[in-house]
Amino acid sequence: MIRVVLADDETLLRAAIASLIAYEPDIEVVGQAADGSEAIRLVRQTEPDVVVLDLEMPVMDGLTAATELHRMQPDLAIVLLTRHARPGVLREALAAGVRGFASKSVDPEELARIIRAVHSGRRHVDADIATAAMLDDCPLTDRELDVLRVAADGSSVRAIAARLYLAPGTVRNYLSQAMAKTGGETRHAAVHIARERGWL
Repeated sequence: MIRVVLADDETLLRAAIASLIAYEPDIEVVGQAADGSEAIRLVRQTEPDVVVLDLEMPVMDGLTAATELHRMQPDLAIVLLTRHARPGVLREALAAGVRGFASKSVDPEELARIIRAVHSGRRHVDADIATAAMLDDCPLTDRELDVLRVAADGSSVRAIAARLYLAPGTVRNYLSQAMAKTGGETRHAAVHIARERGWL
């Protein structure tokens, strides 16, 4: 029996997934959570084989929870479900140890197949998401992304420079390049666009 913990802040959807999976003879839902932090607590309590996480949840999102769960239990099979597949998120998810990535519109039988696949050690990435990831490569360099991440909290150029051990002039250059590449007229617009595209 494959033991599964489900996490989704939409109670009705989560309950529907759980009840439909219950028809599978080899899969058992042993816990349901409304956010990532609750999912982590349930994993500690129930020791499941697979965790299915909604990507966008309050308190702690699915990607953050997946990263923490992978750190805690590197062999735990994790599946992320999302409504809006952003290519950058797929890259982050795979880097965080996620084995499955699928749309929330996936039918229950397919989700059951995905759960079995990741439980057996295989990966599953939705074809549309994989295609989008290949077609939408991030144009920003690692340093430009670093600067945008720190700029996201409203830090000044001087504060960004101090945090990243860079000269203020270098930070301004990175911000200018990031704005040009994203098409954002301000650093805040560049951050917003990069997030929307899944690059941050």
